[in-house]
Amino acid sequence: MNTLPVWVGFCVTLVALLAFDLLVLRRSAHTVRTREALVWSGFWIGLALAFAGGLWWFEGRAPALQFLTGYVIEESLSVDNLFVMLVLFAHFGVPEHYQHRVLFWGILGAMVMRLGLILAGVALIQRLHFLIYVFGAVVLFSGIQMLRRPEPDVDPSKSFGLRLLRRFVPVDSDLTGGRFITRLGSRWHATPLLAALVVIEFADLAFAVDSVPAVLAVSRDPFIVFSSNALAILGLRSLYFALAGMLRVFHHLAVGVALVLMFVGVKMLISGWIEIPIGVTLGVVVATLGASVIASLAGRKPAAAR
Repeated sequence: MNTLPVWVGFCVTLVALLAFDLLVLRRSAHTVRTREALVWSGFWIGLALAFAGGLWWFEGRAPALQFLTGYVIEESLSVDNLFVMLVLFAHFGVPEHYQHRVLFWGILGAMVMRLGLILAGVALIQRLHFLIYVFGAVVLFSGIQMLRRPEPDVDPSKSFGLRLLRRFVPVDSDLTGGRFITRLGSRWHATPLLAALVVIEFADLAFAVDSVPAVLAVSRDPFIVFSSNALAILGLRSLYFALAGMLRVFHHLAVGVALVLMFVGVKMLISGWIEIPIGVTLGVVVATLGASVIASLAGRKPAAAR
């Protein structure tokens, strides 16, 4: 799979999908309704499943299962990302009809950043194999930390990205027709949209420290790792609008994600002695996340009955 035509074809397809989304479907800013978001979420999930089917057909069972496992892990870790986005948009006062534009550029930047991290991670593991145990320890520690504190601690005003932005340009509190920068007098100012975008990018970099090593535990094939990350991130915008009002409902999902991280961390730490089959890994990940969703929904029933 790691041939130049495959990489070029995949990246060109991603750019084409993003361009179609921005230039055709979202030519005018509008509020994304739940029904529209659910339809697009279904489209992106269906695209990922079709891609997995193509891998199974052309490359065999193992690469397809590796992709699916990486995709599920990345999508589940994105739940924290959704919560952070919700807080950031509220903090910067970004209206709903401009949120999709911020997410578009945020996700494009995230893909470029993930590609660099994945290629670097694979190259390091190939040259310094002991780093797989370091990555495993990082992922295991992240899972334990998430288990102790399920909700991410978000304070946009303390973000390193926001402080860095303010060193270069002043941040204005007024929206200017959906622009990221605006000229006031003789100086350029960043709008709340640019401030939110910068903080989202830095938050994604922090999340990538967990998610990229976690997917590297599933596959060392850079194309499998990147494609699973990219397709999961592509669907993140629609997932945000579909679940933004329901994030609090799945209050046990963070526990499930933490357990998945801990399992993946242990898998990496024992990989030199015991190799857990990819089918077992996918089963554990899906079962753990499914149980956390069921527990969240079951826990809601008594409250709804009052």
